[in-house]
Amino acid sequence: MDVSAASASGAATVQSTAALMVMKKTMDIQAQSALSLLDAVPAAPKYNNPAGLGSGVDTRA
Repeated sequence: MDVSAASASGAATVQSTAALMVMKKTMDIQAQSALSLLDAVPAAPKYNNPAGLGSGVDTRA
């Protein structure tokens, strides 16, 4: 193996490692953004409906 092939291989390894680190950082940022969006969603309102409401389905149409 000559010197140019060894240096090209090393450069490719460094480049792929850097690309992987950037991708992981991007995924971390997206995960944080998604969590903050989910935290911003208001809670569903609680309705005070009768207990039997919605338990029967009319299948005749």
